[in-house]
Amino acid sequence: MSSLEKIAARRAELDELSEALAKQLAEVDAEREELAVAERVLRRLYEHEAEAAGPASPRPVQVAGRSVLKVPHRSEVADASALPGDYQRMLQIVKEAGGPVMVKEVGAELGIDASVPGRLEPLRGKLSKLAGRGWLHKLPNGTFTARA
Repeated sequence: MSSLEKIAARRAELDELSEALAKQLAEVDAEREELAVAERVLRRLYEHEAEAAGPASPRPVQVAGRSVLKVPHRSEVADASALPGDYQRMLQIVKEAGGPVMVKEVGAELGIDASVPGRLEPLRGKLSKLAGRGWLHKLPNGTFTARA
C-alpha cells in the first residue's frame, strides 16, 4: 500500500468517525433540549404545589428575578416544618448524628459525591444558612450541631 493509499484510507476512517460523532452530538443536543423542557415543567408544577399547599409550607420569594424558597429564622416559626424540604432533611441528619457533624458526612447521607471538588460547597452554604437563622450551631472547626 502506497503512502497516498494510506492517507486516503485514514481520511475515510476519519470521515466515518466525524459522521458518527456529529450524529452523537445531535442526539446529545436533542436530549439536553428535552431535559430543559422537563425542568421548566417541573418548576411550574412545584410552584403550583407550593401555592396550593398554603401558608403552612415555605413560600417562594423573588431573588434576582428567580423564585426561591425562604428559610425563616427559627424564632419566626413554630417548628422545622416551615423549612423547605431539603433543609428539613439536613436538619434531621444533623440531629440524628447526636454530635458535631462535618459537611461531608451530611453530604454522604444526601448522596452527594464528595470526591468532586466544590460539590459540597452549596451544602456548606445551606448548613451555614441554617446556623445563621438559629436552627443549627456552627462550631469553629466547621462542624455543625443541632440546637436543643
